[in-house]
Amino acid sequence: MASIKKRTGKNGVSYQITVSAGYDSTGRKMIHTKTWAPEKGMTPRQTEKALQRAAADFERSIELGFQLDNRQTFAEYAGYVLGLKEQEGCKVRTLDRYKELLVRINQAIGHLKLVDIRPQHLNAFYKNLGENGLRKGNGKATAKPALLEKVKQQGIKRPDLAQAAGVGTSTINAIMRGEKVRQEKAQAVAQALGAPMSELFKVEANTAPLSAKTVLEHHRLISTILAQAEKEMLVPYNAAEKATPPKVARAEPNYFQPAEIRAILDALDTEPLKWRTIVNLMIVTGCRRGEIMGLRWDRVSFDLNRIKIDRALLYTKSRGVYEDSTKTSDVRYLRLPAETMQLLREWKQEQEHNRLMCSNLWTNSGYVFTQDDGQRMNPDSITAWLRGFSERHGLPHINPHAFRHTVASVLISNGTDVVTVSKQLGHASVTTTEGFYAHMIEEQKAKATECIADVLLRSGRRSDPDLNAIKQEI
Repeated sequence: MASIKKRTGKNGVSYQITVSAGYDSTGRKMIHTKTWAPEKGMTPRQTEKALQRAAADFERSIELGFQLDNRQTFAEYAGYVLGLKEQEGCKVRTLDRYKELLVRINQAIGHLKLVDIRPQHLNAFYKNLGENGLRKGNGKATAKPALLEKVKQQGIKRPDLAQAAGVGTSTINAIMRGEKVRQEKAQAVAQALGAPMSELFKVEANTAPLSAKTVLEHHRLISTILAQAEKEMLVPYNAAEKATPPKVARAEPNYFQPAEIRAILDALDTEPLKWRTIVNLMIVTGCRRGEIMGLRWDRVSFDLNRIKIDRALLYTKSRGVYEDSTKTSDVRYLRLPAETMQLLREWKQEQEHNRLMCSNLWTNSGYVFTQDDGQRMNPDSITAWLRGFSERHGLPHINPHAFRHTVASVLISNGTDVVTVSKQLGHASVTTTEGFYAHMIEEQKAKATECIADVLLRSGRRSDPDLNAIKQEI
């Protein structure tokens, strides 16, 4: 039976609930305590009922084996869970994203004890995330004249500055042209130059509310952390499962029409061979940009006209550019058309020429696509180059992922089964493919239904001589 002791302090009235759980192996009595305080405005009768209910719930949880920790806060336990994720081999980019999300989460509920977190706390947090003024560090920065002077004084070259800051050379070029860049990239450049951000850049803050998708990311991380606490029997239930996060409508995938692809290919004819080859590979394979940048020459088979996709180059602020397995850790072999293989042959010859020109300054990284000195490229450079490419040729904005959606669209519209599409794109499962391209798949099912009807129900139903002969025999 739980015992209850009333306490009166400067913060008001509270109650200490104590439950005995037998004796441990040393013969020492095991005591569990919990502090409970009534909500403001409760009548004495309401307080008594709620107190007895809290005591009964606490005693029942102890009997069921829950070892409730009344001292551990959400922030403390979240750090522990992230440590577990790292031990389990969670990808670096995922861990970095978790840490970014935890900044806002811990500001809101980090001080709360695990056992005190309720769905109402989370719902209030999600509502707050959807309000204006919560974005931090997501503004746009424009270089001041002082930045150009600083670069000139230090005599640092653009590729060296890009490497020191951990950003792409295209970002440095954009900064030098006076274009707006993300605040976090400008901050990295300022740190590399050893000067305050305010001295080198003018920043325009972004005060727009967070998107429903970002709010949902916060919810999913909270749910992951509380699920671990529930698994370890530190809380009786996962409060996030009972909360109400915003709903996010799945956006229709954007893809190019054949005429748009032809316009892109025509414009590519005047561009450097390296970038022609990169974009061509994205068009015919649907690979992610990191997978294209992570492709090595030893994964290219000129005899079999295929490439092996098993690695990817990624970028995070904590590690810079690094190599990892693909997003879903899959390995897939993709056959390439003769035109693409010819581009790869020509590019390999040009890269060899670059190596000879660089002599001992060349870095033999083994990647198919490299910087001018052979070092690996930042995968973000694809996005930056495509932006400039579309502007130079008067084309609409080109999102690299649209090539991926285009490949899926072409395959599905030509009757390719969803399993093959899933393997081509490297999705974790067929379910992922079906979810992304549900609308396209449904359209093809409708066409298939009409095809069946045309052949079996409509085609020559009354005039077909073979059909009439069969009827007579019957």
